Amino acid sequence: MVRRLCQMVFFVLCGVAVQQASAQRASAMPDLGPNVFVYTTASKPADIQARIDVVYAEQQHAEFGSGRYAFVFAPGTYHLHLPIGFYTQVIGLGASPDAVHIIGDVRVDAALNNNNATTTFWRSAEGFSVTPDSGTMQWAVSQAVSFRRMHVLGNMVLNQQHGWASGGWMSDTAVDGTVDSGTQQQWISRNTEWARWTGSNWNMVFVGTPTMPPGEWPQPPYTKIATTPVVREQPYLEQQPNGTVAVRIPALQRNTSGVTWHGGSTPGRVVPLGRFYIARPERDTAATINRALAAGKDLLLTPGIYDLQEPLRVTRKDSTVLGLGFATLHPVRGTEAMTVADVDGVTVSGLLFDAGEAKSPSLLHVGSPGTHRSHEADPIALHDVFFRVGGAAVGRVSANLVIDSDDTVVDHTWIWRADHGLSGSNSVGWTVNESDNGLVVNGNRVTVYGLFVEHHQHYQVLWNGEAGRTYFYQSEIPYDPPTQVAWTDRNGANGWASYKVADTVREHEAWGLGVYSVFRHPDVVLDRSIEVPRTAGVRFHHMITVALDNLGAIEHVIDDQGGSTHTAPGRVTPKVAEFPAPLGQRQ
Repeated sequence: MVRRLCQMVFFVLCGVAVQQASAQRASAMPDLGPNVFVYTTASKPADIQARIDVVYAEQQHAEFGSGRYAFVFAPGTYHLHLPIGFYTQVIGLGASPDAVHIIGDVRVDAALNNNNATTTFWRSAEGFSVTPDSGTMQWAVSQAVSFRRMHVLGNMVLNQQHGWASGGWMSDTAVDGTVDSGTQQQWISRNTEWARWTGSNWNMVFVGTPTMPPGEWPQPPYTKIATTPVVREQPYLEQQPNGTVAVRIPALQRNTSGVTWHGGSTPGRVVPLGRFYIARPERDTAATINRALAAGKDLLLTPGIYDLQEPLRVTRKDSTVLGLGFATLHPVRGTEAMTVADVDGVTVSGLLFDAGEAKSPSLLHVGSPGTHRSHEADPIALHDVFFRVGGAAVGRVSANLVIDSDDTVVDHTWIWRADHGLSGSNSVGWTVNESDNGLVVNGNRVTVYGLFVEHHQHYQVLWNGEAGRTYFYQSEIPYDPPTQVAWTDRNGANGWASYKVADTVREHEAWGLGVYSVFRHPDVVLDRSIEVPRTAGVRFHHMITVALDNLGAIEHVIDDQGGSTHTAPGRVTPKVAEFPAPLGQRQ
């Protein structure tokens, strides 16, 4: 008995020593600036909680503020009350989410009164596990909020006390209990596992989900795709066995279902942080960053706003660009914010592109016009790239995201022309925050998961490339066309379609699309929300249109199919199941 007791004490003391040594090694992470807070199990819980409280007090309602923050946790267990505010990222450094365990209350609250989460934007959680004290984790969110590589040991609810919420993203995540979407208007889950999903509203898309919720579109409005055809998970910070921190670049995967990390880690390669240029907004310019990129460095952008005199130029094959804490790229001379050469394997992740007052041709341009080099074996990938035109300040751009490179994969984006802004900023208006298009695709075989695009003044999406695929689309057309004359397309139609497939395209496919109107001026309508060429290779599945107030209407869902959202004596939500319709169902 004495010997067994001594052995137990020995193992406990050894465990404590190993944990303390690991914490000391993790604390040697390179300086990531004043807005990245790195914690280990040796950190005092009271100090961690105090910092969380200070940041949340600043960021809880800072929708258009300048603060940008990241909380980073080394492997271990933490007892915390962790609300996540605007422009705040919470990261676990483990090889799997289970290596960092937070017990307590990790949550997102609705940003507006009356439990309204429709403006709860720009925040994220990734790479850790959560045991909620109440048994249920609250994640009341809308656009530009990511939930990646997470493990919830309990239930999860995607709204706050059944208040409004307008869509979100979940990927490479396991939830041991029930996910209750409740009043969420729309949602996309990719490669996510749960015991049960409940709830539906307009447009719910599940890709690569092993346990699909029961029921079929349109009631409930579930679009279910058994496997994810091609994806590379987002790169992330990872503590190595020797305590150093590196960046893991997940491997390309095809035809997958479920999460990547059940084997203990996500397959991929590890790049030491020493290979990265660590940019700081208070000291770096586009020139200093471009010198580092030209010298062969990868790029880690720490939290803050980068005013750019010229584009950041990513030219090297297999380059990695990773933003922390919603690092924001703001062009100030009418240039692009970033250009990516037409080379294999580039990943760009975790960035907010914010248009400047001088009009830019685009904010992120991938590839070169007219080139069609195959990248099938090693595609360019964009993860959690978000775009904003106006809101915080005046912004102008022709097309926010332009993709010329073939085989590009986009894994979650919100491309937003602001419909509201910072009080007193005068940054929103039909002739103020100008933006023709959200997304323009010229490359072939481009695949997009989680495409949120809103309020641009011409086509929200213009797809010119062949063999494109979209899994989930959410779009509000512009609120503010002042007259029908001001909002008439080049062919004389009323309004510009939200999703336009060019007349020359012969192959394109999309699943789970919702297009909504909120017109603020009378006598403005949209003839069709989706406009496509009539050819057998262009196929759309599960579409809905909704009018969210009493002005105007969307007259058709896709081309001349689907009825108007305005049908006396009230509003309806027209749906089209398949386009072209099966032969016996065509009008």
